[in-house]
Amino acid sequence: MGGSNYDDDWVLPSADITLVLVGKLGYGKSATGNSILGREAFVSEYSHSSVTNTCQMGSTTLKDGRTINVIDTPGLFDMSVTPEDAGKEIVKCLNMAKDGIHAVLMVFSATTRFSLEDSSTIETIKVFFGEQIVDHLILVFTYGDLVGETKLKNMLSNAPEYLQKVVELCKNRVVLFDNKTRDRMVQAKQVETLLDVVDSVSANNGGKPFTDQMLTRIKEVHDREKEVHDVMGYSEDQISELKKEIHRTRDEQLANITAMVEDKLNCTVEKLQGQLMEEQNARLEAERVAAEARLKSEEEIRQLRERLEKAQLENEEFRRLATSNKCAIL
Repeated sequence: MGGSNYDDDWVLPSADITLVLVGKLGYGKSATGNSILGREAFVSEYSHSSVTNTCQMGSTTLKDGRTINVIDTPGLFDMSVTPEDAGKEIVKCLNMAKDGIHAVLMVFSATTRFSLEDSSTIETIKVFFGEQIVDHLILVFTYGDLVGETKLKNMLSNAPEYLQKVVELCKNRVVLFDNKTRDRMVQAKQVETLLDVVDSVSANNGGKPFTDQMLTRIKEVHDREKEVHDVMGYSEDQISELKKEIHRTRDEQLANITAMVEDKLNCTVEKLQGQLMEEQNARLEAERVAAEARLKSEEEIRQLRERLEKAQLENEEFRRLATSNKCAIL
């Protein structure tokens, strides 16, 4: 699982790496983020405090000098989250990842049955961000302390078809994490394995992070703010007024982007609901046909049983008559 499939000659860029953790409550997103960063940056399910309810970002510097940014999200694409709340958090997440997203880590529990809802979460992300986001998806299974590599491989090999399709969609980019281990070698090895896969994703995408119209617009807002900080030849009052104008414009832009995200989420939900309705109708039709075939089969079996019973009765009647006739002859 996982692994790197890029050329050894490919040189990694020196730019920062931005990872976004996505997954349902209780799957271990925050704990995975802490494992990647090597410190308790996020409140996790293993702590006694409440778990993540808003987007947060933590950073650390790797041995090769690169900075890795990890964004922890509060179940952005859960079916229970309203489009309004999800929209605000998505914009906050995109604001943190203004330079682009190198990889989206889809976090699942290796001890919980992978459901159709989990599969639909990935479909929601794909519909929302576009097909290109698939090239940046990595599946991370937690609770490695209870499920080892061999068992996970066997589980995936015998998994339901919809999970196997997800693994295939992500080109077998699967990593197992043990967020409870205190063994420093195990901690370092699993982070190294994940970063190998992240670097592979980056290489396969030409070293470029994922970006879209929303990320581009947010980056434009940040670039304008940076321009104000870099201006020369203006008085402090003029710079102060420029900053106020930029901040006002930024707030308006972010409000517009949030509205755009909410509209897109609503369209995504409507599209997925339509797909689910079609799938459900197709499944119900298949079940109806199967039920009719079963009833027809049961009716045929009933008729056959009646014919057999009738034949048995006729046979018994024939033997009785034959016996009676024999006695009469004697």
